[in-house]
Amino acid sequence: MTTTVNDPSPSGEEPIAPPAPQVRPPRPAFAVSMLARRLHFLAGLSIAPFLAVLCLSGLAYAFTPQINDLFYAGEQSVTVQDGPVYPLSEQVRAALATRPADTLGSVVTPAAPDAATQVVLSEPGLDSAEARTVYVNPYTNHVTGDLVTVSGRPPAQQWLREFHGNLHLGEPGRLYSEFVASWLPFVVLGGLVLWIGQRRRAKRLRALFLPETGQQPGRARTRAWHGALGLWLAAGLLAVSVTGLTWSAYAGDRFDKAVAALDGKSPSLTAPPVTAPRGGQPISIDAALAIARAQGLKGAVTITPPAAEAKPFKVAETSDRLPIRKGSVAIDPYSGQVSARLGWPDYPLLAKLTALGIAAHSGTLLGLANQLVMALLALGTLVLLAFGYRMWWKRRPAGRRRAPAPPPVWRHLPWPVVAGAVVVVAAVGWAMPVFGVSLIAFIVLDGMIATVTRQRQPDSA
Repeated sequence: MTTTVNDPSPSGEEPIAPPAPQVRPPRPAFAVSMLARRLHFLAGLSIAPFLAVLCLSGLAYAFTPQINDLFYAGEQSVTVQDGPVYPLSEQVRAALATRPADTLGSVVTPAAPDAATQVVLSEPGLDSAEARTVYVNPYTNHVTGDLVTVSGRPPAQQWLREFHGNLHLGEPGRLYSEFVASWLPFVVLGGLVLWIGQRRRAKRLRALFLPETGQQPGRARTRAWHGALGLWLAAGLLAVSVTGLTWSAYAGDRFDKAVAALDGKSPSLTAPPVTAPRGGQPISIDAALAIARAQGLKGAVTITPPAAEAKPFKVAETSDRLPIRKGSVAIDPYSGQVSARLGWPDYPLLAKLTALGIAAHSGTLLGLANQLVMALLALGTLVLLAFGYRMWWKRRPAGRRRAPAPPPVWRHLPWPVVAGAVVVVAAVGWAMPVFGVSLIAFIVLDGMIATVTRQRQPDSA
């Protein structure tokens, strides 16, 4: 029996396989767009739940003046009456009479005619950051109540502040807010690259700022609203992220060191030692207030009596609204002479920008207008996140529980782009350590997922 072997090669040699098709690297602009898409998708999906918590807690914290009025009106608010108010020294005596075991720490004058005087006392048993604040009606000299405060913040405000910053988990909890603040600028910038790149092809300015839904299907309509809203919120989100990072644990420490190296730290009032004359009597807290007013200090001020015999009185303006007033004076408690003075013009530019940014972030710089802007930013961001999740849900193929991420493009980027990106990312990762560590984890995890995905795909013929 003869077996015939079909040999496609006339010479009997093994056939030469056709050369594998060469994959052209994508154009740099296209590669950057695909990288922005993947970064925006994966990083946005990662920080979205934490960003939602920050928005909700920040929305509540922005309205803490109204919340304080709701919870502590009995302590902090008084009825305006005709006639003079009691001297501060008598108000301090009234406060100390209710807490004889405590010692005087400072006095905060009323910020408005219907506000109580705050007498801050050091109470044994409280944490170092806490104080007992006794509220005194300046018209009647009656104590309206007392609260345990932190830097003048009553309990509800302090609770919201800690929840916004660390979820009441202490220092480890601060990582969640720093994680969001570190990644948010890159998510925003990635979204801007995608949206502006898409709208540029439309060649119409209106298409950039307003969603053109028309007869588009559901996912395209949602993307139009998501992109336009993200563009409007971009500046606010970047500002909130940058100012929030100044308070963070690791990036904030880097920021403080950089500011110190540039001589941009907020100056502190430094006064010469006081020489107490033999038999001399110190001036009263009322006299110290009168001297500070004569020096131009306005509005609510904090008066700190001498903590020791060789220390001066210190009086500082405490308002953080426009116009910014950061004046403070040191007063010799025996001669009544001003021994040191510090004003807003003495602040370096970086210190001024930091103070303005923190006040705007807290919603206090412009009063109610600032609060409304922060509220619109928080609510707009929540809507933006809802649009993003809806797009993610609509993008999933039939029968799939979730949508696949955009394909990785790291290996297809031109080497100059990769080298430049490595340098930039290394510098940013040093400045923002939480971003750097999470980025390394993201790249490792992304590479593992891509490898597993390629292994699961069937070989093509």
